[in-house]
Amino acid sequence: MRQEPEEVILDVDATEIEAEKQEAQWTYHKVKGYMPMLGYVNGVCVGQEFREGHQSPSAGIVEFAQECEGVLPEGKRIYFRSDSAAYQAAVINRYSPPGRSFTITADLDVAVKREIKNLSETAWQPYRTADGLATDRQIAETVHTMNGTERAFRLLVLRWPNPQPNLFEAERYGYHAVATNREEPGCEVIWKHNQRGNCENWHKELKIGLAMEQMPCGEFEANAMYFAIGVLAYNLAYLLKRRVLPESYRTATVATLRWKVYRLAGKLVRHARGWMLQIRADLEKWRLLESARRCCAALGS
Repeated sequence: MRQEPEEVILDVDATEIEAEKQEAQWTYHKVKGYMPMLGYVNGVCVGQEFREGHQSPSAGIVEFAQECEGVLPEGKRIYFRSDSAAYQAAVINRYSPPGRSFTITADLDVAVKREIKNLSETAWQPYRTADGLATDRQIAETVHTMNGTERAFRLLVLRWPNPQPNLFEAERYGYHAVATNREEPGCEVIWKHNQRGNCENWHKELKIGLAMEQMPCGEFEANAMYFAIGVLAYNLAYLLKRRVLPESYRTATVATLRWKVYRLAGKLVRHARGWMLQIRADLEKWRLLESARRCCAALGS
């Protein structure tokens, strides 16, 4: 029997949909479109909010995360991951209590840069990848706080030689900082945080695999409904891969599912006072469909 994990990882991220619609608003990338907010747990979209393009990705993150939590199993520890849009006191306060944790990309603001400058040279240690490979980066750690936070938190900093230093500041290094309250060694925390890059793959499946990169009309409400249907289709495809199809389909893209599973002609015919689905498929395809049918029936029982 499969054992459920004690910790649930909630990835929250906004994605941009470019749309040359008269009613669409300008995004911070200087294009017209929309900026939906999405919440994922292990690839499943547990929350979505279709937004105007001019709405900041940092707006309403706490409320959005709270809605995502409402559909998660009770009694699980929640690990919140996000980019710098969530680097806010309200978010850090929500995920600081026992039973919750966070890793958030920190803004390199004046306060963070000051903490980095105060780090001694002996604080910097070699940084290796999760596979143990050496890199040109170094890692250091300090304790930080910001206006409005109820607790201090760890600030993990990566630095690397700057190939193009600023002529005015003569900065020798580039920096990347991550705020967290997790207790693992610094390198392990960075490895876990970097896995949030999977969000881009999930966005790609939703936007390209299911054609959500183009909205059907200029009405915001109609586009929001269209996007919600796309998210539903995305989750159904994910469920199909994880619970219905053979294990070889676990990493299949929507395009692969469309080609190998969905792309099949058939017709309903009435015979002997009953309905029959006739398809043209080889034995291997028939066995796949029959197995999927039985799995679907078991899920619904």
